[in-house]
Amino acid sequence: MKILYVTTISATMTFFIEHIKMLINEGNSVELACNCTEPVSEIYNDLGCIVHHIPFSRSPFSKNNIVGYKMLKKIVGEGNYDVVHTHTPNASLCTRLACIKVRKKGTKVFYTAHGFHFFKGAPLKNWALYYPVEKVCSRFTDTLITINHEDYSIAQKKMKAKKVFYVPGVGIDLQKIFNVECDKNEIRKSLLIPDDAILLFSVGELNENKNHQIVLQALAKIKDDKVHYMIAGFGEWQEKLVQLAKDLNIKNQVHFLGYRTDVLNLYKSSDIFVFPSFREGLSVSLMESMACGLPVICSNIRGNIDLIDNCKGGFLFKPDDSIELQSEIIELVNDKQLRFNMGVYNKKKIKLFDKEAVKINLKQIYEEK
Repeated sequence: MKILYVTTISATMTFFIEHIKMLINEGNSVELACNCTEPVSEIYNDLGCIVHHIPFSRSPFSKNNIVGYKMLKKIVGEGNYDVVHTHTPNASLCTRLACIKVRKKGTKVFYTAHGFHFFKGAPLKNWALYYPVEKVCSRFTDTLITINHEDYSIAQKKMKAKKVFYVPGVGIDLQKIFNVECDKNEIRKSLLIPDDAILLFSVGELNENKNHQIVLQALAKIKDDKVHYMIAGFGEWQEKLVQLAKDLNIKNQVHFLGYRTDVLNLYKSSDIFVFPSFREGLSVSLMESMACGLPVICSNIRGNIDLIDNCKGGFLFKPDDSIELQSEIIELVNDKQLRFNMGVYNKKKIKLFDKEAVKINLKQIYEEK
């Protein structure tokens, strides 16, 4: 088969390297289409995939998406693809519209939804804006793949795609994670974090949705200078969060690490993973923390509840409730055995989300094509 993989930006494409390798190893030809604002050299150099630069934007209101739609329509019209597999909301809207004509000639359109923007508890505007778009576009979708159980249920009941599947995320390389060894004390020393600190850790872009501010508020209420919090990531909310830490008088306990390439070492140098997002599909960082044997405190939302069993692998909390979060942090800070037990539980459960299991799922879906 000849397959075109589509994402909004090239950074997202890196999540699918293993999937693309599998398809190529099965004898398929794979090309990529995305906004190449960041290099996709690893995929291109290692696998020799043709890469089409499409100026998609992450903003649904950008005129670049119209330009991207027109370019993609030409590419799929001339490419004779058997399958066009699209990911991420903006690219997937443009892709499914661009493929209307070629579907009549036999091209199949696959769409992996990495978390619908409408979900239980989502703002009404999300349902008003995104739900009608997804429902209309589902009519132009041959195979709709969801990565959490709530989205799967909605897709089965409400969407018009010919086929709907559940796949447990993009898959993570458990063997690689299990084999990582690091000197916990050396890493903490390099970050100016005391050896005896109880270290909370979050990974994610610094923006409103990731909700790091709720952790800062809870940390300020705890009033224990032995509890430290580090965040790996960058984004538009960095200055706001730095200022909030100062205003709450906890700036010496909070460590903004920026973009890191050694997150596996950071997980293994931490005591508790905290994941307070308002919206997620199925978080890779949450899965990685589980594979590293960490107990988790995370928001009680779609996706997270597929991964964390409350009071077994960690605690779930309402993402706007700093008092509840404070209580759960204190409980884990004061109970080393509970932290250990939860970490062991998570390490066993995450085996269901290994990359090999996901690849088997995807292979079966492509074979059904």
